[in-house]
Amino acid sequence: MISGEDDWDEENPFGDTVEFPIRDELDLHGLPPRLIPELVESYLGEASARGFTVVRIVHGKGVGVQREIVRKVLDRSRVVEAYDDAPATRGGWGATIVRLVQA
Repeated sequence: MISGEDDWDEENPFGDTVEFPIRDELDLHGLPPRLIPELVESYLGEASARGFTVVRIVHGKGVGVQREIVRKVLDRSRVVEAYDDAPATRGGWGATIVRLVQA
C-alpha cells in the first residue's frame, strides 16, 4: 500500500489548490482541456491585477482544441482588449498574444 493511498482522489489528485507563478506567459501543455477555462480566467484576472499589459498563452498547435477553449475564454473576458496568434518566433498559432485592458 502506498502511503496516503486512502486519501487519493482521482478527480482532484493535487488537493484543493494548485498554485502557478504569475508571469507574462502561461503554458498549458499537459493540462487536460476541462481545467483550461478556469485556469485561464484566473490567470488573466491575476495578470491584469498585477499590471501586465501583454501576456502570452501557450496552448500548442495539435488539432486546435486547447486553442479554441482559450479563445472562448478570451472572447468573454472583461480584462482582454485584443488577442491574436503569436509571431512565428514566439510560437505562431501554437500560442496567443493577449493585450490586457489598462486600469
